[in-house]
Amino acid sequence: MTLEQLRIFAAVAEREHITRAAEFLNLTQSAVSHAVTQLEGEFQLAFFSRIGRRIELTPAGRLFLEEARTVLNRANIARERMFDLAGLRDGSLRLHASHTIASYWLPARLNAFRAAYPGIRLHVTIANTRDIAAGVQSGEASIGLVEGDLPTPDLHSDVVAQDQLLLVVAPDHPWASTPPATRDLARSPWVLREAGSGTRIEFEHALHALGVDPADLDVMLEVASNEAMASAVETGTAAAVLSASVVAGRIEAGLLCAVPMNLPDRQFRALRHPQRRLSPAETAFLALLGAPVTVNKP
Repeated sequence: MTLEQLRIFAAVAEREHITRAAEFLNLTQSAVSHAVTQLEGEFQLAFFSRIGRRIELTPAGRLFLEEARTVLNRANIARERMFDLAGLRDGSLRLHASHTIASYWLPARLNAFRAAYPGIRLHVTIANTRDIAAGVQSGEASIGLVEGDLPTPDLHSDVVAQDQLLLVVAPDHPWASTPPATRDLARSPWVLREAGSGTRIEFEHALHALGVDPADLDVMLEVASNEAMASAVETGTAAAVLSASVVAGRIEAGLLCAVPMNLPDRQFRALRHPQRRLSPAETAFLALLGAPVTVNKP
């Protein structure tokens, strides 16, 4: 039994006429008769009775017509849903994003995507960089957005934006007026993001480049929140390194001071699994971010 056979059977049953059904389906009469005969033979049931020059459904035929219509209707719904997915009128997009990206950079991009494709449902999970990479590897997330370089050779990575890290202190901190020498970095208490975060990873890379062991810092607080870090520095005696997007408003308001330090710019990256095929929604989102993507071929 095939969908085509069901389609032919339904056309014959609704018209109670082989010739009219064949004309409607743009098929030959013999093709229509053959499809009906195959169905009757498969089930060893008669679906039609000949009454003079016309045909009518048998009780088995009436029951089978109900089931055939249900199957054909579901097949049409499935077909339309697949066209909606392909045409970006339906679907979902699952993203995992780091705290900094999700709070400051991503919202405008999500709004732009939603305006272009209002039928796509968006799901965003906020995590640190290490956990995002694990989520993309496992398939829990289709796309991960992280900060800086990540040693994950099994994931595909595209640069989608540039970011700047800043060393910040409260206005009454000694470094606000006299930037520290490299040897002085261990002489202040520090507030740091949790291990595994992109900000923490990039800062530790910068310290190594300066010849400073991160273990030598006096870390008074580790916290998984950029805002909590900024507030702790603003109201205390510690230093911190945060994204410029996080602290720009506080610096402008005079609540924090940016201290000159040789910190390299970092990159925001989109991670995806190279062996998982992108959906139309995922392809469109990466294109919106400016990531080079190759359209999947069926």
